[in-house]
Amino acid sequence: MEHHQFQGFRSKDSDIPTTWEGQFFRNTFLKLVWLALQPLFYALRPTLTRPKTPRPLDIANTVCIVVSDLIICYLCGPRGVLYLVISTLLGMGIHPVAGHFIAEHYVFVEPFETYSYYGILNYFCWNVGYHNEHHDFPRVPGWRLPQVKAMAPEFYDNLPSHKSWVYVLYRYVTDPTICPFSRAIREEKKSE
Repeated sequence: MEHHQFQGFRSKDSDIPTTWEGQFFRNTFLKLVWLALQPLFYALRPTLTRPKTPRPLDIANTVCIVVSDLIICYLCGPRGVLYLVISTLLGMGIHPVAGHFIAEHYVFVEPFETYSYYGILNYFCWNVGYHNEHHDFPRVPGWRLPQVKAMAPEFYDNLPSHKSWVYVLYRYVTDPTICPFSRAIREEKKSE
């Protein structure tokens, strides 16, 4: 919920790429590498930029993951665990559905900073493409977001949206004006 409450504030929104990411992944080849490794950045960035004290459920989750991975390794060998790692990298990296990670918050049309996608892939992704609606009502479940759009067309129909997550990925990689820094960043208020 912090991303929704503090969207664009570098110190609180761990969804924003780090300074190093933005400076390093600037050309076509490196942006392609960044996309391929995107799951690692999404997983590790919050622990580096906004570490939190683990809660009991976080610890229980980690124990379940480690135990499950050990069982898979025992039953299937290291290839089983490698399969899971590669599947995650492919599924969240260079994959049509993974285009939503870029499509949601990378600035493609000034001054808009959040974009929706209303295409067919929403049927397979629990309507994650309804991103403007999701940010307006983050607690509404995905299956109801099309109803939100239908109930308030005056708020959503005139906003820019994406027609293809594949095109978003293509444009991100090939357009030299788009990089990990192509996000709306808000100025932090200084404490007095």
